[in-house]
Order: sequence, then C-alpha cells, then structure tokens
Amino acid sequence: MTPESLLSEIRAFCEANADPALVAKYAYYFKKGYDAYGVGREKFEEYSKSLVKAYKDQLGFDAFLKLGDSLVKSPKYEEGSFAIVFAIAFKKQYKPETLTRFGSWLDDGLRNWAHVDYISSKVLPHFINDKIVTLNAFSDWRNAESKWKRRAVPVTMIDVMKQGYPIPDLLAFIDPMMLYQEKVIQQGLGWFLRECWKKQPDLVEAFLLKHKEACGRIIVQYATEKMTKEQRGRFKRI
Repeated sequence: MTPESLLSEIRAFCEANADPALVAKYAYYFKKGYDAYGVGREKFEEYSKSLVKAYKDQLGFDAFLKLGDSLVKSPKYEEGSFAIVFAIAFKKQYKPETLTRFGSWLDDGLRNWAHVDYISSKVLPHFINDKIVTLNAFSDWRNAESKWKRRAVPVTMIDVMKQGYPIPDLLAFIDPMMLYQEKVIQQGLGWFLRECWKKQPDLVEAFLLKHKEACGRIIVQYATEKMTKEQRGRFKRI
C-alpha cells in the first residue's frame, strides 16, 4: 500500500457510499456551498478507523502526512476530514516541523469552518499543551493571508486555555487580531473570549471594554452571549 493507492481506495469508498440527500441536508450549515460525497457519519468513522488500524504501522506518519497533503486540497468535504482523522492518530509523533506542515494545510487546503475548528480543537492544541512548541510558534499565523489560518489561532487557544495556560498571556496574544473584519475570524475570537470569560470574567470584561468601540460587533456578540442583559449592556458602542 502507498499513499497514492490509499487515496484511490478512499475515493472509491466515498463514491460507493455517496448520498445526495445527506449533501442537501448539511449544505444548510455552509454559506459558500458544500461539496461533499454525502458519506454518513457512522460509515465515515468506521472506515477511517479501520484504515488507521490497518495501515498506521505499515505506512507510518510521513506517508499519512503525504496522503493528508493530497486530501486537504480536494474540494470534497470528506477527504479533508480523513486528513484530520489521520493527523489525530499520530499525535504522539508531532514535532515542531509538523506544525508547519499542518499550517500549510490551512494555507492551501482546508477551507471551511468545520474542518478548521476540528483541526484547531483536536490537533493544534497538542503542540502547546505537550510543550512541543511555544505560543510564539503561532505568531505569524495571526496575520496569515488565509482567513482560515487566522481563525485557527483563537479556536486553538480555547483548549490551550482550558489546559491551564495563563489567560492574560493568551489575551495579549490575540490582541493584534481584534480589528480583523472577516466574519469567520470574529466568530473565532468571540468564541475564545466567551470561554475565557467563564474562567476569569473580570479580566475578559476589561479586555472587551478596551476594544468595544473599534472591534467587530460579532466578537462582542459571541463573547457576551452567556452574560445577563444588564452585563451585555456595558459593551454597547457609545
């Protein structure tokens, strides 16, 4: 088995299990179209796990990374999902250069919120949580050309924060991103701030008050979602 032959096998499986009705059902959640085979979740999970079990030792991480390079460039939704599943299976083998490789997937491949949030919650946090890299390794991601790579920064920081990373340091890290206008980035920032607020509300509220006049309102909307009506009122623009 080679990465190329496994790619052909994966595509044959997807074509054999395609369901247009599922494509129509899930297209609702994607603004710019949903190009998918329509493979059911249970079938996808069972098959992807079987591939990891069958070929993990035979092919190794490098071959699965090469396969992932091809999968993430496909417009088909399931193929990007396979790449992330395979990445998760090798998390004990991550190195600093692996982060660069995954970053390239976001530069030239992964192109929807579901994949970005999946890799940002299940793959990317391990690099900081397991001390493979420092937070500074994500610095250039904050001004990447790809909006999806920029969204990955705050979404990744959610799990990093939950694992005990100091919230003041994370707030300082995302501070330069607060004026971005892309909706998907504002949603990611607001989500991150909402989760931080649950841990340290006073700190996050002070951060929001500093930015509320200039930052996108979607950030404030998401960040204050769990607050009371009276609390949210403090963050209206003057």
